[in-house]
Amino acid sequence: MTRSVSAKALGRSTGTERTLTVLIGLLAVLGGAAVLVVGAGWLGTYRAGRPLVDPIALAWLSQHALAARIGAIVLGVLLLWLGLWWFFRSLRPEGRPDLELDDDLVVTSSAISEAVRLDAETVDGVGHARVRAVGDKENPALRITLWLVEGTDLKRVWEQLDLTVLARARESLGVDVLPTAVRIELDTTAPQRVR
Repeated sequence: MTRSVSAKALGRSTGTERTLTVLIGLLAVLGGAAVLVVGAGWLGTYRAGRPLVDPIALAWLSQHALAARIGAIVLGVLLLWLGLWWFFRSLRPEGRPDLELDDDLVVTSSAISEAVRLDAETVDGVGHARVRAVGDKENPALRITLWLVEGTDLKRVWEQLDLTVLARARESLGVDVLPTAVRIELDTTAPQRVR
């Protein structure tokens, strides 16, 4: 089982967002370092006192105004598209896979989640459960949250979950590997009286 497959059970990948953030951060650091080098006079004594935009560059831009405007518009549209893509990708809901077991048989993610939830709630000591099917069609995964009744033997619950619930899910879905993230909490639905 590869790490990328099993990581889908833990949470949504943020690799693209992290990569873009690191690249933008590196550009900002390099720009700041360039300003410090120029301001400190390491590139020449009078370089720090010169205007921010080089007069030679301004002269070139005035001679090629149309090309400069087109380049600025294209760059602006490209940055706008990149920003909107990043924004909507970050807001996109996580995929919930529907599995095709045969040519004419499709099992929805909600059906998978409900079947595993009902099966998990039959385990002794589990008050209630919440299950979510995540990943994609090729690599489905599960996220299970179990609320245990007070005094439950955790080891026994874990064994029953693995040997019965998850084994049945793998067999039913026809997969050898079904990455699963399990979160266990104490069931506090019944109020306890303080004496």
